Amino acid sequence: KLPIVYSKRYAVHFAGLEKLHPFDSSKGKHIQQLLCAELSLENGDFYETTEITKEQLLQVHTHKYLKSLRWSINVASIAEIPALVFVPNFTLQKKYLRPMRYQAAGSILAGKLAMEYGWAINLGGGFHHCCSYKGGGFSPYADISLLILRLFEAEQSKVQRAMIVDLDAHQGNGHERDFKNVEDVYILDMYNAFIYPRDHDAKLTIRCAVELNHLTKDVYYLKQLKRSLMRALSEFKPNIIIYNAGTDVLAGDPLGNLSLTPEGVLERDCLVFSTFRSLGIPVVMLLSGGYMKSSSRVIADSIVNLQRQGWLG
Repeated sequence: KLPIVYSKRYAVHFAGLEKLHPFDSSKGKHIQQLLCAELSLENGDFYETTEITKEQLLQVHTHKYLKSLRWSINVASIAEIPALVFVPNFTLQKKYLRPMRYQAAGSILAGKLAMEYGWAINLGGGFHHCCSYKGGGFSPYADISLLILRLFEAEQSKVQRAMIVDLDAHQGNGHERDFKNVEDVYILDMYNAFIYPRDHDAKLTIRCAVELNHLTKDVYYLKQLKRSLMRALSEFKPNIIIYNAGTDVLAGDPLGNLSLTPEGVLERDCLVFSTFRSLGIPVVMLLSGGYMKSSSRVIADSIVNLQRQGWLG
């Protein structure tokens, strides 16, 4: 098997209402199908996860927060999907929160696999707007925080220091709030400074911040990324990289408002993997945001490119 995690239970459904929003509710499925075609894989060549348990969630989340999820979907930002107001709570629990629990578990499994293989990819996850006590965006569970804490506990002889490289178009305010004043977690966050969430308090946790303007293009973006990766490595020596690889940086994405080309995203991902894999540092890649149907093809192409370049060996 390849250390790529996917479950058919990742798909989100709102009785058809998801069609009213650009959110690709079956992104993981589409990527998995493309990878099977491009790399001659079968369904059984991927790792499948089970649903995360309440006990696991409580390692990060407060009882009060988890209880709140039983009664409302405010953490999934009704403001971003207004039609959800009219969906019965039972449907939201089964068709939205449960798939997200599978994806969160997939992130934790990907962390374990990365320690075995040197890399792993979860075809979901990257819920970087959620912290221990509050959700936001499309992020109901703090899978990045859960993943890192699991590694610190279960792999403590090998993992004492983690770096988050968050390249989603939005600021990763969830994990930033969770790891405030935690010296063993270094956060590099490169994001559009003029869109959601604009969380100033969370921003204080970022050790290497790159605030981008609207419609930033490939050349400037990649130059800033290369500079930031070198700076981060000069300041911090990680045992594991959590790479939040959002594709909402693509030109035309309705929520990211940046302007990278598909080729720019491929180069971005290759730069991250080559930088750390060449140093023998394991990389966990999570998909995070990306709100166009074309994102699935770009992600699949990038994974194929990483494999052909030898960084998934």
